[in-house]
Amino acid sequence: MRAEALSRSLSSLIEGKIPVFVWGSPGIGKSSIVKQIALEKGLEFVDLRLSLLDPTDLKGIPFFDQEHNEAVWASPSFLPKDKNSKGVLFLDEINTAPPSVQASAYQLVLDRKVGEYELPKGWSIVAAGNNESDRGVVYRMPPPLANRFVHLNMEVSFEDWKGWAYSSGIDSSIIAFLHYDQSKLFEFDPSKNEKSFPTPRSWEYVHRVLSSEVDEKLLMEIVSGAVGNESATAFMSFRKVMHRLPDIDKLLKGEEVEVEHESQVLFALISGIVTNIKQESTKEKIDNALKFSLTLPKEFSVMLVKDMQQNRINVEGSAVWEDWVEEFAYLLV
Repeated sequence: MRAEALSRSLSSLIEGKIPVFVWGSPGIGKSSIVKQIALEKGLEFVDLRLSLLDPTDLKGIPFFDQEHNEAVWASPSFLPKDKNSKGVLFLDEINTAPPSVQASAYQLVLDRKVGEYELPKGWSIVAAGNNESDRGVVYRMPPPLANRFVHLNMEVSFEDWKGWAYSSGIDSSIIAFLHYDQSKLFEFDPSKNEKSFPTPRSWEYVHRVLSSEVDEKLLMEIVSGAVGNESATAFMSFRKVMHRLPDIDKLLKGEEVEVEHESQVLFALISGIVTNIKQESTKEKIDNALKFSLTLPKEFSVMLVKDMQQNRINVEGSAVWEDWVEEFAYLLV
């Protein structure tokens, strides 16, 4: 299930207080999607990494109540207590937790309570874990626990990631490179013992590295540490085309610029144009972007307009839109 469809499905299941388990490979954004849904709905969000917990961390520690002459379980402070609160309790890495911890989670999912603690009615439970085929340290979920969830599988989609990347301000050179070679967004081979490999999460790390203004001489080694040597080499080679781009500000002012019609340059230029307009969208920029698209090879013209539409840039309101549709509408599938 692609991220966009997964997000809509999770939104409905969270509203219905139906426990759901999201499966997927490491680093593809499972937890980010759940957190974003909670944020959009104005819900509290508690993220529990079950692989880091002991059984008593969920059930609580027993102590003697002298007044009632009985043992009482002291519930953990990190679980929500306010009976009127609403939120999402996210049980991450649940299948990497030892069976004893999974047993406590089983009671929480089944009965919405564990020990003396009871989850407030306004809270939904979402769990996530890596695929067993990914050869991580995972424990097979007991069937009674697995049967208490609706199971959804998340797959990586470049188009979904691209929409997120534009909205999150990810460095345009990363978007352009992955547009050029979409296979580099996610490459994970569980049979290889690689410490670093490209995932949506590791490309976000690369964005942070580029934003930190690290010494250019160290960049290759650092990027390699995030996405692996092969992807880092390809990305760093691609970045060299950035100096061959025309002045995008001049282009969007309608001034004449020289553009190389080489695929890497055009991928980078399209990403740069969309990023520029998203930062400050004006009618003049949109008009000039559409005029410029008419000079591009057909597939790149369609790519530019589709990316603008995906980012909710109002191309249909442009005075140039009718001219563009007349020229390229037959290519829109």
